[in-house]
Amino acid sequence: MATQGKLDVLILGSGGREHSLLKACLRSPRVAHVRVAPGNGGMALEAECLEVDVNNSAAVLELVRRTGTNFVIVGPEVPLAAGVVDVLEDAGIPAYGPRAAGARLEASKAFTKDFLFRHKIPTAASATFAALEPALAYVRQQPLPIVIKASGLAAGKGVVIALTHAEAEAALRAMMEAKIFGASGDEVVIEEFMQGEEASIMLMVCGEDYLMLPPSQDHKRVGEGDTGLNTGGMGAYAPTTVVTAEGERRLREEIIEPTLRGLKADGIDYRGTLYVGIMVTSIGPRVVEFNVRFGDPECQVLMPSLETDPVQIMEDIALGRFKASAVKLRPGATIIVVLAAGGYPGEIRKGDVISLPTQLPEGVDIVHGGTKRLPSGQVVTSGGRVLGVVAHGKTLAEAAQRAYSVVPQIHFEGCHYRRDIGYRQLRRDGVL
Repeated sequence: MATQGKLDVLILGSGGREHSLLKACLRSPRVAHVRVAPGNGGMALEAECLEVDVNNSAAVLELVRRTGTNFVIVGPEVPLAAGVVDVLEDAGIPAYGPRAAGARLEASKAFTKDFLFRHKIPTAASATFAALEPALAYVRQQPLPIVIKASGLAAGKGVVIALTHAEAEAALRAMMEAKIFGASGDEVVIEEFMQGEEASIMLMVCGEDYLMLPPSQDHKRVGEGDTGLNTGGMGAYAPTTVVTAEGERRLREEIIEPTLRGLKADGIDYRGTLYVGIMVTSIGPRVVEFNVRFGDPECQVLMPSLETDPVQIMEDIALGRFKASAVKLRPGATIIVVLAAGGYPGEIRKGDVISLPTQLPEGVDIVHGGTKRLPSGQVVTSGGRVLGVVAHGKTLAEAAQRAYSVVPQIHFEGCHYRRDIGYRQLRRDGVL
């Protein structure tokens, strides 16, 4: 049980995002004890990892009661969409993350497009289809490129940018006929392609009050210069000046505040992270998508940007007493370089022993994603994005130098990584 007045925390999830949240808990004076379910190899070196099906809300509640947990932080989107926060809060257990009604913003792209259109929030023009033939007929009449999205959750893989009508038709058939994403492709959203530069906007939301964390930018492509296949994210950095001061003003006035007002008007008491993926276009910021949890790897560069205790912020949001005006941000810049397994993002190697440096320089940390701890104590690869090297500095150039000085000290068979994380910002800063 937690010390009187302090938190006994359970973190749900097993990736780099959750390891970053664990590190925040371990630093927090609010936390007496922290566990993770199911966790990963690196997290097992720092905290107790417990087996549970995080998507089974009843099983999570049973674990919470058995361990004496009094605060839960939910990392991934699937348990949020399944209503784990509803079940926990209804049982009197505070939890960080939106209830299922709010989680629909990520669980259903069709729901989100309707929400955006109803509340007059700038986004791409689109149409939603639940049958293949009308979708095919529609897409044949649209200009190229065009974006095809499975409406449901697809682990970040349910989006295709089609350069030809043949590619668009193939994507529709794969989603709606071959069911490559299961029921998530029963409904599809077809969108216009937005030209511009993307940015990730993470909000920590408590009703209509919110903290906007520094704008960050993910690197989705596997190769330097944003080439090759899409991945879950090969690195990220914050802040990015692609969102200018004027862009931030418009972002708040045209997207963030109308979204929070719209949620309230729709009867949704939103408490948790709201990730607004935006496209910075020639006509202003437009919404690409909503996610209802921290991004991975963006979370890993945003936790270090908070001078105020992140756990205190999450607790205050869960309890409905948050005041964004009380939060202090840390100056400087943070970067993460992801080290991926051989074959990623295709068929990957697993079970390779990982060699890590025994000491890290100031301002550098290693966050585990796809790792597993063996009974022998060895940590081996078990997923596509194996590790991330996180570094903070006064400038992005300093942070990048720190991160890339550590990367060569990490060894596992097949390891590969991008050598240009943050390159757009470094160009803007006149470094490249």
